[in-house]
Amino acid sequence: METNHSKPLSGKIAVVAGATRGAGRGIAVMLGAAGATVYCTGRSVRGHASDLDRTETIDETAEMVTARGGVGIPVRTDHTREEEVKALFERIAEEQKGQLDILINDIWGGEALTHWGTPFWEQPLGDGLLMQERAVKTHLITSYYGVPLMLKRRQGLVIEITDGSTYNYRGNLYYSLAKISPIHLAAAMAKELRPFNVTALAVTPGFLRSEQMLEHFGVREENWRDAVAQEPHYIESETPYFVGQAVAALVADPNVHEKSGRAFTSWDLSDEYGFSDIDGRRPHWGNYAKKHGLPIT
Repeated sequence: METNHSKPLSGKIAVVAGATRGAGRGIAVMLGAAGATVYCTGRSVRGHASDLDRTETIDETAEMVTARGGVGIPVRTDHTREEEVKALFERIAEEQKGQLDILINDIWGGEALTHWGTPFWEQPLGDGLLMQERAVKTHLITSYYGVPLMLKRRQGLVIEITDGSTYNYRGNLYYSLAKISPIHLAAAMAKELRPFNVTALAVTPGFLRSEQMLEHFGVREENWRDAVAQEPHYIESETPYFVGQAVAALVADPNVHEKSGRAFTSWDLSDEYGFSDIDGRRPHWGNYAKKHGLPIT
């Protein structure tokens, strides 16, 4: 399949691990809009929700990918279970003749495990450890089985999705560890993958207007600004499709290897590649945080 200007990722094969909702869904959909075939993985499928008990499913995400011009393929995968991840990439190797161009590590699942305002020794240890299993161990397992497909073809891009682009403390020890670890995973993978022409980097969204955050504020995407009365900083929020476009722009960049090992923000990538959010805005959390004296992570 030939690539073209409107579908620069035609013929590319991607895995978005954690494509059920939020940034993962936004990334999968925008890769599809650029023409990619996207394997959408996660634990929530129609008729079988994960323990997070939300309504979003990977089936819906895959349908959205296809509707935007790509090929969406849902594959139920618990990325904490090594045998399921191994089976996922064996299936991809068979169906795509060994081709894997893009691997997005976006498994999270730590929302209910984060105890803000509580020192680590007073938090339930089990929650803190489970957060690391879901947000760090899953990324390690997924890369372990996915990257070898890239090595065989001596090309590919691994992107770690996280929260923040620095090593600064994020207000909670367990949360900080879970979100800083992917940044170092990308840096360390980049070192070991460089001789094989495989790139690894990290990407963060800004204040994400995810399904869960909209629900938290009691609003919908159509009237999201009503939430600003509750949280003034929400005015600079972004949809999951903003970071989705950031990832799609990186994948389409023929010089993306020059970025290997580094961490990038959706807003800086918007400045570099010139894309806007789906509502036409250009949210820039970095500038906003500096203006209002907020900590930069």
